[in-house]
Amino acid sequence: MSHHQQQLMTALDALDGAFASEEPFPVSGCTYCYGAEDLAELSGPLDLISDDLVSAVATEVPSHWDDFPRLYRRLTPRIIRAAVTGRLHVDANLIASRLREADWTTWDAPLTQALHEVWSAWWRATLHTSPSPVSVRETLSLVTVATGTLRPWLDTWAATRTPAADSQLADLLDDVLTEYEITELHMGFYDEYDASTELLSWLLNDVRDRADDARLDDPYILEHHWASTQLDHAE
Repeated sequence: MSHHQQQLMTALDALDGAFASEEPFPVSGCTYCYGAEDLAELSGPLDLISDDLVSAVATEVPSHWDDFPRLYRRLTPRIIRAAVTGRLHVDANLIASRLREADWTTWDAPLTQALHEVWSAWWRATLHTSPSPVSVRETLSLVTVATGTLRPWLDTWAATRTPAADSQLADLLDDVLTEYEITELHMGFYDEYDASTELLSWLLNDVRDRADDARLDDPYILEHHWASTQLDHAE
């Protein structure tokens, strides 16, 4: 295990410790989708809740639960550990959107701080591992939507000059440049974060020497970038 992967495991363990204060509570919700046994299981010890049920809560709409923020908060260590290690098999964009719906940034400081540490450690581990358990696009989408900002993650990437980071950059380029997706790129399950202008500007200016892809010189891409930049200045 690499140094950065070990740091991620340490951050995940600290997340478990920070959320240990979240006590079990009587969970109630949609009895059409979840039976009495499911609700009883969700009301019991965290480590005895099945992976399938954790995954169900991670994907379910908040209206299915009488107290969605509390339930999601309690299951957060299980959801996040499975997500960042590639074992949850749930769209990262959905995890980010659910965290926002649970108002995670308003939780007690030890909880939010522990999550911030996971985001940072996960991003560093991703940039030093290729291939990574979760695609770089999914990871970037989750941390961006969850924190509401893209630039800090891009700055870290620009400062990380390793073969793994360059390989991840090539993967992202191949992903977002297909059929000009970069021109209308949104992150989050509900497209909460418009990343097009910010990401394209970074690719064309900050890491162009490492972004070895001729598609970045496509006249349509360059014209779109110029137009969006002019619009930003006008605003």
